[in-house]
Amino acid sequence: MKKVIIPIVFLLTACNQSGTEQFSEGKNSTPTELVVETTSQDTIPEVDAVTSATAMPNHSSFNGTLMIPPQYHATVTLTMGGIIHKTTLLSGNYVKKGEILVTLENPDFIILQQNYLEAHAQVEYLKAEYERQLRLSAEEAASKKRFQQSKADYLSMKSRLESAATQLTILGIIPEELLTTGIRPYLDVKSPLNGYVAGITVNLGKYVNSGEPICDIIDKVETLLCLTAYEKDLQDLVPGKRVQFRVNGMGKQTFDATLISVGQEVDQINRSLVVYARVKETNPYFRPGMYVTARVEK
Repeated sequence: MKKVIIPIVFLLTACNQSGTEQFSEGKNSTPTELVVETTSQDTIPEVDAVTSATAMPNHSSFNGTLMIPPQYHATVTLTMGGIIHKTTLLSGNYVKKGEILVTLENPDFIILQQNYLEAHAQVEYLKAEYERQLRLSAEEAASKKRFQQSKADYLSMKSRLESAATQLTILGIIPEELLTTGIRPYLDVKSPLNGYVAGITVNLGKYVNSGEPICDIIDKVETLLCLTAYEKDLQDLVPGKRVQFRVNGMGKQTFDATLISVGQEVDQINRSLVVYARVKETNPYFRPGMYVTARVEK
């Protein structure tokens, strides 16, 4: 703060009887100092012209949300359409990897299993016939035409078997198990990871098309901060720096995170970019999408 000293002289005013005013300086009057405080320009915070955000001299503050890394957030999508036959899904429930989420009913699933079993049986026969013709051809006891036909039939059926087995594998079925268990009437859709169920879009009897999601699975083993920063803050955003943040609805409790990534593209409208920080300690009350305010230490 700067002090400005302004000397002020008090004047005594006297009025005569004729109405004329005369001004005379008082004999005992002394200069008085009036102190006026002004704000130094050095303490005025810098204001962003676009966002009106202020830049404090000792730290940078940011707003954002909590999020789950993509590798811990799975969307369960059907690779085969069908009718929901059974489900125990409930938003917020915890499920383990491999646990059945829904049971799907589709006649095409039964036909696919049938094709696999038939191809498997035919391959065994055609393979034996091909090997027999191979031996006869080597001994010149059979015609080459019959040998070539036997080879073509075997390789064609083997290809059909591999195709059916691959499709079953994509659906989460181990093809070899069908040789002992037989055809299954329903397709089980299982959880791809451990986590909490969210975003349920199905119910009993609903027909779900192939490629349509039925729910999300969120594993909160790791939590990130997704913060919004601006061009003026770039010099302070270095991966590895400590980040302190507070979560909306959790009072004044402060949590720690570490800056891990700075976006490389600036939004053309508000001139912002995205910054990510990894939360050091997980908290059972954290939820993806919760609003946070954070500070990156200089």
